[in-house]
Amino acid sequence: MKDKYEPLKLKNQLCFPIYLCAKEIQRRYAPILDKLNLTYTQYVVMMYFWENGSSNVKTIGKSMLIDPSTLTPLLKKLEAKGYLTRTRSKKDERNLIIELTESGEALKDKALDIPAQMCRCLDLTEEEAATIYKILYKVLQNIEKE
Repeated sequence: MKDKYEPLKLKNQLCFPIYLCAKEIQRRYAPILDKLNLTYTQYVVMMYFWENGSSNVKTIGKSMLIDPSTLTPLLKKLEAKGYLTRTRSKKDERNLIIELTESGEALKDKALDIPAQMCRCLDLTEEEAATIYKILYKVLQNIEKE
């Protein structure tokens, strides 16, 4: 006889291994990022700027799926570290323009080996990593459709 509560077991939940992986991956990033004086979330935001250059809070939040109330304190901390500047737009003072400083740009070279360090740490082949990446982005795209 099948247990009617089988669907509620952790071993049957897609969300649980995703949650655990995210938590453990961030934990493994911590000692690497400590050397750069960055948290994982700060690192992700810095990668956004290294890829896209200057931007505004609304655009960053939308493209990274980060709420402005979470993003603003994060940007303030990165500014205090000297990696970003935040200035009001002359055209519309409600718009806050965020730009990398020279220190923020220089940090990019120091961070260059981080992805390779993480790949070694996770012990995945390129093919396995690519498969996981594709599946997770498919999930995200499906969530965004709702």
